[in-house]
Amino acid sequence: MRNEMLKLRLDSAAGVPPYLQIVQQVRQALLLGYIRVGDRLPTVKEAVAELAINPNTVVKAYRQLEHEGLVSARPGQGTFIVGDLTPVPPGVHAALRRSLARWVRDAYAAGLDDDMVTAMFATIRTEVRNEGVA
Repeated sequence: MRNEMLKLRLDSAAGVPPYLQIVQQVRQALLLGYIRVGDRLPTVKEAVAELAINPNTVVKAYRQLEHEGLVSARPGQGTFIVGDLTPVPPGVHAALRRSLARWVRDAYAAGLDDDMVTAMFATIRTEVRNEGVA
């Protein structure tokens, strides 16, 4: 990893099982270029200590990632990224991030709450995908 190990986080209000949140975070970090092949994920013990969850939850997430060909466990060493997803080029990522941040700020300024922002984003994403753009 570039600077420091991936920090996993869980959102109890997300409505997504914790193991899937871990899987999604690793996939997103790969897509965004925050982690890459050769980087080590937090050990199960480190993740359990940081997230205060059952070790089986972390193991289930890492097994899912292994099944997808993205990680490999090395006994006594940890779990390492072995597969890649096409990352977003840094310039494109930065421009899109600024645009999205501006949109989210405008949404909050217009009085939308977190649930409304999430619902609107999901609806627009689905509409755009159905248009065949994505």
